[in-house]
Amino acid sequence: MHAKWMTVFGVAVAGLALYWTLAPGEPPAPPQEKPEPDLFAFVRSMEGTRPDGNVTVAAGDKLVVDAELGHLFDYYLAGLGEKPLAAIRSQIEAELERRLAPVPAREAKRLLGAYLAYKQALAATEQALPAQADAALAASARLHAMRALRSNYFTPEESAGLFGASDAYDDDAVARMAILGDTTLDEAQRQATLAALDQQLPPALRAARDAPLQVAKLDESVKALRAQGGGENEVYRLRASTFTPAAAARLAELDREESQWQQRIIAWQAQKASLPAGAQNAAALQQLRDASFTPDEQRRLGAYE
Repeated sequence: MHAKWMTVFGVAVAGLALYWTLAPGEPPAPPQEKPEPDLFAFVRSMEGTRPDGNVTVAAGDKLVVDAELGHLFDYYLAGLGEKPLAAIRSQIEAELERRLAPVPAREAKRLLGAYLAYKQALAATEQALPAQADAALAASARLHAMRALRSNYFTPEESAGLFGASDAYDDDAVARMAILGDTTLDEAQRQATLAALDQQLPPALRAARDAPLQVAKLDESVKALRAQGGGENEVYRLRASTFTPAAAARLAELDREESQWQQRIIAWQAQKASLPAGAQNAAALQQLRDASFTPDEQRRLGAYE
């Protein structure tokens, strides 16, 4: 069965440099940088991450209502259970005010309210749906109920912008479920029908669905190249030909970081093994961890202990 592949989007927040004018003859001072705010201290599971959603504005200060806006909402809503909904809503509104001018921010906050009301109503609607043994029929019924409900909260244009991309995926997924569950098809017919469905996919959806497979194939090719004695230059060229030079450079940097991490782990394990008999108690081990790793890094140590 085909799995759901989604792209994930990240938006960087840059610091602002403050330069001071000095009197003649004074040595120049280094620029003062405004520290970047800790946007996720209120949800520990999101520490070190960035909010999804590249929210944009069109000419005339008009908010662009698209899937990116929904990605931003959903990113913060994933923190439910760690923080109450009211706190998360306040955080989303603060992020919208930070990113947008007052007019589009006000429109985005209005849509946020509609989005939250829609999600709450959707939960009640789904619970009221009758149970169905056929998974494809059950999924189709959910989609119809979901789309009918949206008209209570959004205009057709807003619905198309916020949910159009996910609707295309959902329709494709339900169609594939029906094909895979159709007992009247033999395997050759099933594969031919799925291939025909592939050809009907919008290019963007096809690229998003195929991206993880492409990454997995590239990873296998890189492993094979290194096993044959290929160096980092060859690996870079292979990655750049598959994706882009910029992506290849980022992957090379990740390789370096992972190599450095593994070297630190080996050194730490050697230090841990060299502790004198009886010293390997919780306090001694924690002291060793503190000397070698930051608190954030220590969260990764469980896999090596």
